[in-house]
Amino acid sequence: MDFIEISMKTVDEAVTEGLIKLGTTSDKIEYEVIEKGSPGFFGIGSKPAKIRIRKKSTIEDHVRSFLNDVFRAMDMQVEILITKSEDEKNIDVELKGSDMGVLIGKRGQTLDSLQYLTNLAVGKQVSEYVKVKIDTEDYRKRRKETLENLAKNIAYKVKRTKRSVSLEPMNPFERRIIHSALQGDRYVNTHSEGDEPYRHVVVTLKRN
Repeated sequence: MDFIEISMKTVDEAVTEGLIKLGTTSDKIEYEVIEKGSPGFFGIGSKPAKIRIRKKSTIEDHVRSFLNDVFRAMDMQVEILITKSEDEKNIDVELKGSDMGVLIGKRGQTLDSLQYLTNLAVGKQVSEYVKVKIDTEDYRKRRKETLENLAKNIAYKVKRTKRSVSLEPMNPFERRIIHSALQGDRYVNTHSEGDEPYRHVVVTLKRN
């Protein structure tokens, strides 16, 4: 948010006036004194105090600013809905628009890249740790359900053929879904092989 200038008799009065105009509290603003002001001699030659004041930028502000710049460059109209967890360590971003398939990309690769870049950009602006999660059209929930079904089908195939099966390369989040879906299976094991970005899950039959 841009600074606004406030002139009053004293700095304290100028800050108070700034809080009223910005509609916020003292812990959420930053300001600098341009002129301290002086009462003069019996009011003669008095000078008003002058400050520059603005609201502090929040984590949500940084997230919204970065994403708006990205969508402006892509010439896309996207509504950005931001929710912050109670401990302020997690930021959930929901994107809404007419062509969200472009932002999802093949197997969510574009969405993952956007999420990664947003975390990098926000990390440079704030000192505390925060994780930004970006989703649209409930893609991540639908992808999780798809991978869990895939895991069960692959496990059935391994049990039936008694042969190991290697899945397609996946990102760490998707690999964890596969591992988690099959960790309670008494007949198969899972492990990951290869290097990023080609690292993939292998499902094998447990030995008696």
